[in-house]
Amino acid sequence: MKTAAVSTIKAKFSEYLGYAKRGEEVIVTERGRPVARLAPIEGQVAGDERLSRLVARGIVRPPRRSGSLREVVSQWKPDGPDVPLEVILRAIREERDET
Repeated sequence: MKTAAVSTIKAKFSEYLGYAKRGEEVIVTERGRPVARLAPIEGQVAGDERLSRLVARGIVRPPRRSGSLREVVSQWKPDGPDVPLEVILRAIREERDET
C-alpha cells in the first residue's frame, strides 16, 4: 500500500490513479495524518469489466505486482536476446496506444 500527501496526489493524480487501476490502495495524508483512501472499485480489475469476469471465472489472475511500467518491466528477465529496457517500454506503450 502506498501513502502520499494531498499535494503529491494533486501534482501526480494520473500516476496515483494508475495504482488504483492496477488494484493497489493509496492512503492520502494531510499534514502526516491519513484522511482518505484511493482504491479500486471492488470487483473491478483495472476498470475492465471483461477482465473482471475472466478473473472471477479463474481464467486469468489479477496482477501480483504493482508499480510503474518501467519498474515491472525492469524486474522481468526474458529469455532470448538482450534488448534495452527503453526498446521494450516503447514497444509495450505502442501496443497499448500509450505513445
